Amino acid sequence: MPQYYLAIDAGTGSGRAVVFDHTGRQCGLSQEEWTHISEAGVPGSMSFDCAANWRLLSRCIRRALADADIRADEVAAISSTSMREGIVVYDAAGTELWACANVDGRATAEVADLKARDEELEAHFYRVSGQTFALGVWPRLEWLRRNRPRIFEKAASLSMINDWVAARLSGEIVVEPSNAGTTGLLDPSARQWSDALIARAGLPRELFPQVVEPGSAIGGVTAKAAEETGLKPGTPVICGGGDVQMGTLGLGVTRDGDAAILGGTFWQQVINIPTGRTDDTRRVRINPHVVTGLNQAECISFFVGLTMRWFRDTFCDAEKGEAARRGMDVYALLEEMAAGVPPGSNGIIPVFSDAVDFGHWYHAAPSFLNMSIEPGHTTKASLFRALEENAAIVSSINLERVMSFSKVSIDKPVVFAGGASKGALWAQILADVLGREVAIPKVREATALGCAAVAAFGIGNFSSLAEAGSEMSEVERIVTPDPAMAETYLAARDRWERAYPQQKALTDAGVTSAMWRAPGV
Repeated sequence: MPQYYLAIDAGTGSGRAVVFDHTGRQCGLSQEEWTHISEAGVPGSMSFDCAANWRLLSRCIRRALADADIRADEVAAISSTSMREGIVVYDAAGTELWACANVDGRATAEVADLKARDEELEAHFYRVSGQTFALGVWPRLEWLRRNRPRIFEKAASLSMINDWVAARLSGEIVVEPSNAGTTGLLDPSARQWSDALIARAGLPRELFPQVVEPGSAIGGVTAKAAEETGLKPGTPVICGGGDVQMGTLGLGVTRDGDAAILGGTFWQQVINIPTGRTDDTRRVRINPHVVTGLNQAECISFFVGLTMRWFRDTFCDAEKGEAARRGMDVYALLEEMAAGVPPGSNGIIPVFSDAVDFGHWYHAAPSFLNMSIEPGHTTKASLFRALEENAAIVSSINLERVMSFSKVSIDKPVVFAGGASKGALWAQILADVLGREVAIPKVREATALGCAAVAAFGIGNFSSLAEAGSEMSEVERIVTPDPAMAETYLAARDRWERAYPQQKALTDAGVTSAMWRAPGV
């Protein structure tokens, strides 16, 4: 009987279920967009609705199996991945009490208070964990302690959202290091909770469950989960990981010095590094890889995918209709239009994501600069191309920061994956801006493919996670940079680097509002 693997991905902007066969070929997919809840009277809140989102994922699972045209008993194993930083808090019976999404920013006052206690406190936690307080667990738990004391008193354990998916399936609450590392309370070198940091935070040690490695068997699908999802009871549930680390596994980015850009809701620029390093500037984040013995130095371009969704939904109703008539994706149509715009997008400067600085993380108000009322200058096509070019420019700056910190010289193509890599124009723009070859994988849903690799390893079909990732990944094509574009994009980068600080200054002065600001910044 053929073996299939089910990947469940709880992303920032959507939930999905994807079916792969034993070779890594994608056989079935179902996806639904979701939004997170802004709680009344709680500025910056983005709650994760466990009940509604589990129903959504259950629908996706049933549809993915139908799309793959397979029976539930043909699924050999299941694994899960999710947005990082998002957490779920449970009571003693394992029932969800409270949950928040990754960019929940409610704990602003708590982060500020922690920094005010001791100006070296965050630096100390970063040196151990590779994380700042901005999206960490400690400030969010302090917010619960202050504002939802009854929930805090009932809290018996917590997990990350990918672990919550596994808990819903198997009934077992555990965590794994690649995503738990984003809590700021885990030691990425030891790949275990830091008892010293937990004690210094004054948090109950029993909140933090057992850490198990990605690829470990957690349990089997329960009868209740089987009824909800259409899966077969007892199907092995294998411990997964955070979306970026699972994505790099699915791309075969499993060796020291390998580099990738993952283009989804956020864009992550990562390089694999040995354990034991943190960045004195705190601009670069350090996370455990799903592959034991490796960490990842990472920068993030914020809200790139959500910006594109906003642009599509706000300005492109006509294009949606045209794309539907032509039987094509609306983003493909927008790229077709943007291809007719000269490189440099007529000098338009998008102001959305800044190059990342984890120690002082915020973004200017969203805007387009240097627009013109001259006919043909500022059009939907030129604005769309400007957004694609700007994402590549910010990625190039972030990748340089990661390279500078990690002292790694990239001698292979940078792997480009995620939804953004589907666009032929965007991939070429990225190669031109980086001045490097860009490898496009055959399976663009690399995060889900990483789940399949973990599931396959977890039931003994590969000797290591690295082997599973390498065997199941495949490069479809290499995009070569056009040297003639170098000067154009250097000029565009220079304009952006001079303009963006001025826009942040307007935010600092209270004239405009930040697109997003980390708690306590």
